[in-house]
Amino acid sequence: KLKNKLKHVQKVSITTDLWKSKNQKIEYMVITGHWIDSNWKLQKRILNFVHIPPPRRGVEIAAAIFKCAKEWEIDHKIHTISVDNASNNDVAIRLLKDDFSRSKKLLCGGKLFHVRCCAHILNLVVQDGLSKIVDITNNIRESVEFVNRSEGRALLFAEIAQQLRIPWKKLLYDCRTRWNATFEMLNCAIKFRDVFPRFQDREPLYDFCPSPDDWDKVEKVCSILEKFWTATHIMSGTDYPTSNLFLQEVAKIKKVLDAQVNNEDDFIRAMVTKMKSKFDKYWGDCNLLMAIAAILDPRQKMRVVEFAYPQMYPPFQAQEHISNVRKVLFDLYEEYVALMASIEGTAMEDCSLEGRRKNAPVSSSWDDFDVYCDEVETNEPLKSELVDYLDKPRQKTGADLKAFDCLEWWKINRISYPVLSQMACDILAIPVSTVASEATFSAGTRVIDSYRT
Repeated sequence: KLKNKLKHVQKVSITTDLWKSKNQKIEYMVITGHWIDSNWKLQKRILNFVHIPPPRRGVEIAAAIFKCAKEWEIDHKIHTISVDNASNNDVAIRLLKDDFSRSKKLLCGGKLFHVRCCAHILNLVVQDGLSKIVDITNNIRESVEFVNRSEGRALLFAEIAQQLRIPWKKLLYDCRTRWNATFEMLNCAIKFRDVFPRFQDREPLYDFCPSPDDWDKVEKVCSILEKFWTATHIMSGTDYPTSNLFLQEVAKIKKVLDAQVNNEDDFIRAMVTKMKSKFDKYWGDCNLLMAIAAILDPRQKMRVVEFAYPQMYPPFQAQEHISNVRKVLFDLYEEYVALMASIEGTAMEDCSLEGRRKNAPVSSSWDDFDVYCDEVETNEPLKSELVDYLDKPRQKTGADLKAFDCLEWWKINRISYPVLSQMACDILAIPVSTVASEATFSAGTRVIDSYRT
């Protein structure tokens, strides 16, 4: 069934992730395919689980992905590959770019082929920030575990919270490898900062209560990390397009970091400077994919790049990057025009062959009418679909941004923009994070311990 579905798809974007099974000690890689179907619905399917023995070099990863694409007969349809920032992935992508470009020309000269997982990049930036409060975080984590370890302590903690008129909610545990879980734990614990000292007075074994100064630091860090947390949630969606939402989230984060880099608090200044240097390292180069995808969102168009880039780059660089995005956008559109023309040409050839076979009578030509049309039509400059799309005003949406469905808009307007809608279909299907592949392994809710089995 899936093979049949993939036959009717023009471009498939891939995400991949590596994972180690704890109990079997075996390394796996999952390959997930993403595309937009003929009904303009975003599709996501697992294409393969592959066992990759160590050392899992880029060569092995590339070979496994290429073999999978070949088996599904989509080796000439691969559009982009989203991976995290491990060095072996860089090697794999370089090899795959060469392999796939042999069977079919990659769009934009392969500039869009390698998509870095933005959730992973945000994670690296945030870890730099959290490293500044690692001792305080460990202290709060131990406090949360101490309170939740026995029912008696949890009840005592709840009782004190009620006395202080703090609406009772349970303290959250975190997953140490997921920064957003750590953020949620800290954010929740802050609400109970007045409860912990009183709990210490009534619980003799509890002797690692965070100081007021520690809580102040955590509060400042959380206020900065909130923007990252929101961006990660938006970027990690798998049932709606994410590539078009990426640019505005990155611009918001840049704004927060720039605002805090000269903070009078030495602690915040040192933390933000470290985060900002890593952020600039990844976004220093113009990220073409996120710009082009944002332009293909009818609510944003070219305005979004003109608005966001001056905030993200120094003035002389911003203009250069905007011109570069515009050039790549028009080049990409021209490639799609040629691509669609070759597909239509083949279809027309088939039709004319069919007509000749049936000896269909040829209608007499109306030469003077054709000459007249040629004269008139050359005098009227013909607008390309892309120019027409960019010239028209943006799609205005109400206060509820979630109510707008970008894919639905393109589905409705695909007759007006036959070429551009196909380009939007391929670009908007690109996932900007590998969360879809990671989630395949995440069986957190379905693990049965040895006692229950």
